[in-house]
Amino acid sequence: MKKIVLLALISIGLFGAEIGWSDTYEEALAKAKKESKPLLVLITSEQCRWCRKFEATTLQDEDIITELNSKFVTVHVTRDKSIYPKNLTAKMVPMSYFLDGNGKVAYSIPGYWSSEDYQSILVDALRKTKK
Repeated sequence: MKKIVLLALISIGLFGAEIGWSDTYEEALAKAKKESKPLLVLITSEQCRWCRKFEATTLQDEDIITELNSKFVTVHVTRDKSIYPKNLTAKMVPMSYFLDGNGKVAYSIPGYWSSEDYQSILVDALRKTKK
């Protein structure tokens, strides 16, 4: 019985991974600075079908989740509803902003991306935020 419970817990841990989104931009920026990690600010809107597709596919990919949770601090905000700096404009959504620990934008890219393409974007973002 103990083996079954242990196996179930391991399965939940492996298949139930989620991105560790911060609650607010301010919280995420403070965490990024403290942990010396780049910050991903993902801006979406409520009526955007590409945002929903991005959330349902790319952001559910286990490799993307692992990469984001281990190498970035993340915050997901909603355009026109959430509080975040005005310099992070989002004329197109979804919009991914990558900031250094001081809140300076190092890289940004709009749109829906497949998991494979977004993995490449994360590599570029890491490189650009380390400069």
